[in-house]
Amino acid sequence: MELQPLLALVIGIAIIIVLIIRTRIDAFIALLLAAIAVGLIAGLPMGATTEAIVTGFGNTLGSIGIVIGLGVMIGKLLEVSGGADSLANAFLRAVGRGRESWAMAGTGSVVSIPVFCDSGYVIMHPLARSLSRTAGKSFVMLALALGAGMTITHHLVPPTPGPLAVAGILDVDLGTLIVAGLLFSIPMVPTVVFYAKWIGPKLDAEVDAEVRRKVDEGESAPTTDGGGTATQTETRAEPTTTTTAAPGALRAFLPLLVPLILIVGNTVTEAVAPEAGFAEVAAFLGDPVVALIIGALIAIYALVPAATGRKQVQSWLGAGAASAGLIILITGAGGALGEVLRESGVGDALAEAVLDLAIPAYLIPFLVATLVRFAQGSGTVAMITGASLTAPLLGTLGLDPTLAALGILVGSIFFSYYNDSYFWVVTKFTGLEGTAALKGWSGITTALWAVGFICLTIASFVL
Repeated sequence: MELQPLLALVIGIAIIIVLIIRTRIDAFIALLLAAIAVGLIAGLPMGATTEAIVTGFGNTLGSIGIVIGLGVMIGKLLEVSGGADSLANAFLRAVGRGRESWAMAGTGSVVSIPVFCDSGYVIMHPLARSLSRTAGKSFVMLALALGAGMTITHHLVPPTPGPLAVAGILDVDLGTLIVAGLLFSIPMVPTVVFYAKWIGPKLDAEVDAEVRRKVDEGESAPTTDGGGTATQTETRAEPTTTTTAAPGALRAFLPLLVPLILIVGNTVTEAVAPEAGFAEVAAFLGDPVVALIIGALIAIYALVPAATGRKQVQSWLGAGAASAGLIILITGAGGALGEVLRESGVGDALAEAVLDLAIPAYLIPFLVATLVRFAQGSGTVAMITGASLTAPLLGTLGLDPTLAALGILVGSIFFSYYNDSYFWVVTKFTGLEGTAALKGWSGITTALWAVGFICLTIASFVL
């Protein structure tokens, strides 16, 4: 076994973690610096290292960059039109009184498919506050159920950027990953509800007095800059368009539902009727780029009121695209690191080392993503790093790409705490600090990770 390639990998991972945690450098630059270090330490010539970085970056974004951009545009229009609020109210009506925690978890799971969970939680949090007042339910229970529901699909179901990036890096069929992610979500939603019901009432007394006052009086709640610093913001469930008429729940759901149906429909057609006359049409419409273009058009013309000006709509779309910029760069940098790992032989050396371990192959990507998540906090970075490290191993390990992707997505959920920006969003809005925050939010994310591991183990017998 060659030690030089493995040393290069260890140093590369250490660079990523140290730079993100201890310096001002963000994940995009950290991944690129790690790719350079891995290539040079592993013995790849300087010119070949930079060539691999450019090739990996371009190949990854060629398959996934457009899809990420379109996905966040749909999410932005769902946010500003009040469609997210309509979906939440529909869930409340559907589950009925006494099942408010189910409504919150379900709402979070649906809304977070296209909307970043950080912004989604800021938008939807007023529902937890108002529901706590009107229904007399535990505020912490409802807030945790909403936030954790968003975590589920944010980590498991494309077109959320992290799962999209994993699908692109590992070359996994997107429709298959959507179906698998939704299946994994099924046992996770009850996990959220039961944990929130158990821990929420215990922590209500721990809620910060100022937040409690605002919950009781219906005032604004603190937001956070991602580093734990609270500021004041007016967050409302009302739509932020020029009209107060939010779209109905069905219209709000269409920009999400139609692309998912088209993508999954193509996957089903390829599996059961690849030679059928409509297979070519299904493949075209079910291509993620085309499907999400259709979803974006539906969002523009079905969610946004006709009276809204063209410049206003374009500014919203621009804001959505801008929010996708960094995640697209991080995704490309992850692909660059993966290409360097392949070209330098680090992937092959890691595969040899892994084969010597007495653990099932499907646990490798799961453990990699878990460790990266714990070390640096970002679930998306954990997904991209895990996929980049796993991609060169798939052939040697004989591991199904879909199973590897699921292992990475589940591992990235592990133990959200102080180094995760979403930890601060949820805990500051909920008014939890110290051990109460760890019991509530860190505990519920770890419970999801554990249930996901069980699902992954079951899936390993099928895939």
